[in-house]
Amino acid sequence: MHTVLQINSSLFGETGQSSKLAAQFAASLAASTGARLVVRDLARNPVPHLTAERVTAFATPAAERSLDQQRHVAESDALIEELRAADTVVLGLPMYNFGVPSTLKAYFDHLARAGVTFRYTAEGPVGLLTGKRVFAFATRGGRHAGTATDLQTAYVRQFLGFIGLRDVEFIYAEGLALGPEQREQALAAATARIEQLAA
Repeated sequence: MHTVLQINSSLFGETGQSSKLAAQFAASLAASTGARLVVRDLARNPVPHLTAERVTAFATPAAERSLDQQRHVAESDALIEELRAADTVVLGLPMYNFGVPSTLKAYFDHLARAGVTFRYTAEGPVGLLTGKRVFAFATRGGRHAGTATDLQTAYVRQFLGFIGLRDVEFIYAEGLALGPEQREQALAAATARIEQLAA
């Protein structure tokens, strides 16, 4: 069965505007394809930020890990397996201070595991989580797409590509803080794009 993984990274959880757009698309996609929908809300269930102990646990051979290290690795493994099982990923992506939410960065940090989600070769790193499509619903208070202040798009595309997710489409809803008219227009445009993609 096709699986859709929806990831909410808004600090407002499911009520955040990026989460609402992601949910609208994920639900439409699941309904039209009969897919199983899995939702991970990083506000409701935040992923711990990396610590020296966690990084050390990842690098320690499995047979030598302490109980705490086994627990740290198991948490990362569960996130990776959830992503590996997904066929389509739908990401709610608000912009905070020009970057991604810190909870999303923590989530990404748990996904980047040498030998698990990528491997090094003589030609450079190769991502191991391939064959998936990603839709990122990027919401911003101002206008940033295509400008020097859009530090999100390149970073998210680079990270996802690093672990093998290269088929990534961004759907922007910008200018949400620039007045009611601009907000309505941006959300209407994003909704129209959702209808096209889910058709």
